[in-house]
Amino acid sequence: MNARQALKLSINMGRLVTLSYLEDLTDEEMLHRPAAGCNHINWQLGHLIVSEHSHLESVCPGAMPPLPAGFADKYSKETSTSDDADQFANKETLLEVYQQQRAATLQALDRLSDDDLDQAAPEPIRAYAPNVGAVFEMQGSHYLMHAGQWAVIRRQLGRTPLF
Repeated sequence: MNARQALKLSINMGRLVTLSYLEDLTDEEMLHRPAAGCNHINWQLGHLIVSEHSHLESVCPGAMPPLPAGFADKYSKETSTSDDADQFANKETLLEVYQQQRAATLQALDRLSDDDLDQAAPEPIRAYAPNVGAVFEMQGSHYLMHAGQWAVIRRQLGRTPLF
């Protein structure tokens, strides 16, 4: 196994958990907050998509398809407190954009060498992703971090545990 294959395992585990947790949720349920001050799944998924796009563009310029017009603005820190469904994309749109970004992420990874993965990440993200390989690894672990909250939401909504 090489570094790219190992990174794909991490990325794909994040994808498996993400899509499994979202599969049976409605648009309304994706606006449920696990506790006061926590973000709902719709906002978190949009945030993850915007982050993936931004991080990958920072290390592989031009590799990512553009986000839909206004998408990033819908998922800013300022919108995280909103419960207004009209301010956000619906689940179907979120999943379409997610799949487009994820496909581009995996294509970008396929084009890199081990030496490329060792290159330093851009300064603004170097504190949590010191090199290009770490930026790709985040595309699995960042999603899993948020999915921990989704497990709680699913239990609050009466769903049985999946994993």
